[in-house]
Amino acid sequence: MPRQVHFYDQPERFVAGTVGQPGARAFYLQASARGRITSVLLEKTQVAALAERIEEVLDEALRRSGGDSAIPAAAPVDLLDTAPLDLPLEQEFRVGTMALAWDSVDSCLVVEAQAVIEEEEGEDAAETVFEDDENGPDMLRVRLSGAMARVFAKRALDLVAAGRKPCPFCNLPLDPEGHLCPRANGYRR
Repeated sequence: MPRQVHFYDQPERFVAGTVGQPGARAFYLQASARGRITSVLLEKTQVAALAERIEEVLDEALRRSGGDSAIPAAAPVDLLDTAPLDLPLEQEFRVGTMALAWDSVDSCLVVEAQAVIEEEEGEDAAETVFEDDENGPDMLRVRLSGAMARVFAKRALDLVAAGRKPCPFCNLPLDPEGHLCPRANGYRR
């Protein structure tokens, strides 16, 4: 089946969002422009890693430009997006591999999220993932301004931090009904 590439160049909206209660949340990346919406499912750790790496790439691009770039040092308050995910929420695919790049010619960040692929026998997984083959895995490719990338990263980091609070003794996440703390010899806290 041919690869489907969902491409957004400076979308109206690119956000990370969740569905469900802390401890049972599903995490999504969602891009939208001109009435078209693409949502992909991923893990909480992938959202955190993506946001942290976006911040690092933007900081490095700003440093290399000597401060002459249009990249803001922090997310512009007037662009912050706290709205829920757009509906209908239809998952295109589950994210397996992600990539980031700073396009210095167009001064934008390129984010790519590829679908999980089943490793074929006898093939190296890394070679399969990075081939730009028409039969490769589906992909979401988004080009963002520096400001929009900062806004995405801030929202994503806030989203990850809004999960379950950690136990003060073992640092594992607390469920509303408590948890069996290993530091309390199995007693519920």
